[in-house]
This record gives sequence, C-alpha cells and structure tokens, in this order.
Amino acid sequence: MKETPLSNCEKRFLLRAIEERKRLDGRQCYDYRNIRISFGTDYGCCIVELGKTRVLGQVSCELVSPKPNRATEGILFFNLELSPMASPAFEPGRQSDLLVKLNRLLERCLRNSKCIDTESLCVVAGEKVWQIRVDLHLLNHNGNIIDAASIAAIVALCHFRRPDVSVQGEEVTLYTPEERDPVPLSIHHMPICVSFAFFQQGTYLLVDPSEQEERVMDGLLVIAMNKHCEICTIQSSGGIMLLKDQVLLCSKVTGVKVAEITELIQKALANDQKVRKEGGKFGFAESIPNQRITAFKIEQATIDTDDVQEQAEEIIAKASPPSEVLANPVLWAPGTAQIGEGVENSWGDFEESEKEEEEEEVAQDKSTTDDQTMEMGDTSVGNQDKKDETIVLSDSEEEDVIILEPEGAQKNRTETSYKQDIASKKPVSKKK
Repeated sequence: MKETPLSNCEKRFLLRAIEERKRLDGRQCYDYRNIRISFGTDYGCCIVELGKTRVLGQVSCELVSPKPNRATEGILFFNLELSPMASPAFEPGRQSDLLVKLNRLLERCLRNSKCIDTESLCVVAGEKVWQIRVDLHLLNHNGNIIDAASIAAIVALCHFRRPDVSVQGEEVTLYTPEERDPVPLSIHHMPICVSFAFFQQGTYLLVDPSEQEERVMDGLLVIAMNKHCEICTIQSSGGIMLLKDQVLLCSKVTGVKVAEITELIQKALANDQKVRKEGGKFGFAESIPNQRITAFKIEQATIDTDDVQEQAEEIIAKASPPSEVLANPVLWAPGTAQIGEGVENSWGDFEESEKEEEEEEVAQDKSTTDDQTMEMGDTSVGNQDKKDETIVLSDSEEEDVIILEPEGAQKNRTETSYKQDIASKKPVSKKK
C-alpha cells in the first residue's frame, strides 16, 4: 500500500489539535461518527456508512460437503476486499499486510466468537452442510475500516435468509422462495469492533479515528464486544505499552458504544422487515435522501381541495371589477383594427410598399413604350411615300409585334396597346 506521507507541518497541526482536545470534524474524543445502514432488494445485501467510510456487505450460501473433523457443522467464510476505488493507496490484485490483518481480525471477531450457530447449518451429517460466505467490499476509505466492516458483516448476516430444504431418506429437496419462505440464520449475539487510537505514547486517546488521525497515531487498540459486555476479541498494534487503567477505560467506552450500535442495527432490521411485509418500496435507490441532487424521486405534496370554491369566491370578491368603458377601435388599414393598447400593426405599411412597387413598375413600362414610339416615328418620316401602308416588324425570340400606321391611327393604336400592356403586366402582390 502506497500512501502519500503527511508533511511535518500537517503532522504538527494534527498533534497540536489533539493535545487541545479538538478534532478536525468537530467531534469530541469519545464521539463516534454517524452510522447509516441501508439494505438492498435481496436478502443479505447492505451498505454501512461510518462517516464517509462505506462498506458493502453481501452474503451468499451453497450446499457443500462438511469438513472431515466437523461433520455436523456448517462453514462460515469471510472475505474483505480493498480496491483502488476506495483509495488510491490500495494496489489491485495484491494481498497487503493491512488486508491480511483485517481479515484475521474479522474471523476472530465473528467466527471464533461463535456468534452464529454453525450446527443449525447442517442438512445431512457428513454429507451436506450450508457454506455461508460473507463478502465485504470497501467502497470509500476515510479511516476505521475494521469497525465499518464488522458492522456490515453482522448486519448482512442478520438480514440474510437461506433457502428452505427438506430431507427424505437420502434425497435433499431445495425449495425456491416462491415455494417456501427463506429461513433466517440462527445468531446468538452480535459482536461489534470499536477502535481506539493513542497519541503521544498513550497520553491522548480518540475513539473512531479518521484517516488523517490514523496516519499520525502511535498505536491502535481494537476491542470486539457484544451488548452483554462480553469481550469477543482484543488486539493491540503499534508497539505501545498500555496501562491496565487505559484498557479498562477503553472496555467501558466499548460497552456503551456497542449497546448504541446494536440498538441502531435492530431498528434498521425491524424497519426493513416492516416495509417488505407491507409491500412498500425498499432498496438502495429508495434509501437515497430526497434532498440530494442524485435523488430518484420526489415526494408528492398533498393538496386539500375541499374549500376551493370558497377560496375562489373570496378572491373574486376582493378583486377590483373590470372597467366598463372600452377603448375605441383604431383602423390602421382596410380590413384591420386594434382595440386597446398594444404594438402598432404593420399590415398597412406592407400594402403601401406594394403600391409603391406597382407604381415604379408602371413608370418603367411607360418609359419603355415612349422609346419604342419615338423609334417608330423616325421610321414613318423616312418612308413618307408609304404612309397608307402597314409595316409589321416581328422578333422571333420575344415574339413581340409592332404595327406602324399613319399618325392618326398610330396615336390611337399606341394608346390602346399601352393600356393592354399595363393590364397584362400588372404585378402580383407579394405577401410579406
């Protein structure tokens, strides 16, 4: 395990705070961090949060052959994993000294203390017994792994249900949860570990040390005890010498903390059992607080609609009556009108712009016709001998026909063609 060492300044700061009976998270010397227990949808699955330290516990079972020297006892197996997801100090795929020490301490606390009746796990003596496996995964490391792991292990065992079996001769029948209700494990007591950190060669004592406090501590004392104040195991590490009074003080504090944690576990189990029995919602997703941004649901607020009519009448009575005088309509353009205050209508502007475009096109057509008339006048002067004859000029590309006639007839003819051209070339109004 590779940990980032603390600087001398950080160490002096932490030790100075401990000497002044102060902790970084605001706790007192004998205070525990908040414990939160949530259960999964399946039996035997739980997450225990000790402050920011989180441990996932999962219990599974299978029918196996018993050990030769214990033919009538089931098998109980514990496995704790420290993954890099919990802390970058943990190396993947490597059994560190810390991991070996924690696994051995869990086995002494839970298996050697006989908290579970292993004889009740026997199905057929010498042939079939239940093997109970407890897998613990550290999700986040913020100090005091052993306490969180021990709580998660005992909670998962208490919450677990194994399938029911029946034996007829040599035939063993395993029932599904739909056929028969699963059977809970027989648990005699619930041992829980409580850790104590010592500083300045045992001068100062802290309960439930955090990760930063564990880095500067001189020694650690772990006591596993049940609510009957029976010590299941005790372990000291760090090479410090402890006095008898210090150990007795730690045992008394352990008794108080274990009683509080045991009561919390029993309440959590009872609440989960009640919700499952009533058919309510349960699981990790339902246990997320609604105040967080990662909430999956929002509780619906109930609204009382009994006196809605009365409230509406009161609001109407208190409101001021509407004005009886209406504003005169404003005619902006033909076919449009406006009553009251508002944005000025712009449809009239569109029609005026269209009229202007038509006038411009008519003016262009008129100038073109005048030019053509002048050209035709010059041609008639050059051909005075042929005044009475009609000359037709045609253009094969545009197919426009120009007829040249005498002056009197030509004038009338030009005015008539001019009106026809205006009628045929009337622009189409564009809607904007």
